[in-house]
Amino acid sequence: MKRLAIAALALIAVSAPAVTVDAWGNTGHRLIGVAAMRALPEGLPAFLKTPGAIADVGELAREPDRWKGAGQPHDRERDTAHFIDLDDQGRVMDGRGMALTDLPRLKSEYDAALTQAGLDVDDAGYLPYAMIDAWQNLSRDFAYWRVLNAAEKRETNLERQAWYRADRLRREALILRDIGVMGHYVGDGSQPHHTSIHYNGWGDYPNPEGFTNSRQTHGQFEGAFASRVARLDAVEAAMPAANLDGFDVKARTVSYLTTTLGTVVPFYRLEKAGGFRDADARGAAFVTERLAAGAAELRDFIASAWTVSGEAAIGWPAVKVAEVEAGTADPWLAMVGED
Repeated sequence: MKRLAIAALALIAVSAPAVTVDAWGNTGHRLIGVAAMRALPEGLPAFLKTPGAIADVGELAREPDRWKGAGQPHDRERDTAHFIDLDDQGRVMDGRGMALTDLPRLKSEYDAALTQAGLDVDDAGYLPYAMIDAWQNLSRDFAYWRVLNAAEKRETNLERQAWYRADRLRREALILRDIGVMGHYVGDGSQPHHTSIHYNGWGDYPNPEGFTNSRQTHGQFEGAFASRVARLDAVEAAMPAANLDGFDVKARTVSYLTTTLGTVVPFYRLEKAGGFRDADARGAAFVTERLAAGAAELRDFIASAWTVSGEAAIGWPAVKVAEVEAGTADPWLAMVGED
């Protein structure tokens, strides 16, 4: 695959305030996950703030790359979740594809539209849908956790209370796993090559500025150079402030990927100018800014999923999270099931 991850050192980010990462592949995803978790705002569940949870998310942020090689149809369907190939005008693949702002509601509709336009779905990728789907899944995780946590505290039947506690702990493990998976796709979305038809050298397209066509471009950027310059303390310092007002996951995903697409030409100009040789300060700043963008976006995706979860209704028969937290609804049947 054109976007295979590069092997990296084990995570040491949690135990040290600064860390040199070995690549944007494995360790880049670890770093984004760790920085995002360390930056979570107040008001989220305390278990998310523990060193163990932070380290777990750093490791679990690698999962979508580690799934590879399972066989078909698994690989072909999931490998294309890591990217979306946009042209210089921001359309999927070329002028026949839609703009990010015109993405259909469902991935199946997206696939059908691309096929009808004569484009290969597998070549196009579907990263926006992977990000949105993962965010929606996390919001459900949080909704169930809220109910379990509230019910466990109020339940006087010891057997039911024990069940709530056990299921809460299961949900916490699942939440960390699902944050990790979401973090992988959000991290992919901060890497210029994951949003562009120019994903490994400029390619067979008009090239008036004479950008490189080296097939090593992607790997050298993520690998040897990033391993020399990326540091957790620098990434954390570069993370923009939280932006949660009026959060809409589709609009936010479109804006985020559009911003990343805007860094493709600057990347190639910097590469042409030698900015990714040795420990060039210009290249280091570029890497730091992109990793910080990914970490900040993941932080906001997690926090917004938590906020939305308080408005949900879950289980069957459905129970409203807010009513359970207020102590006006009994969630037992919704959680355990009537059968």
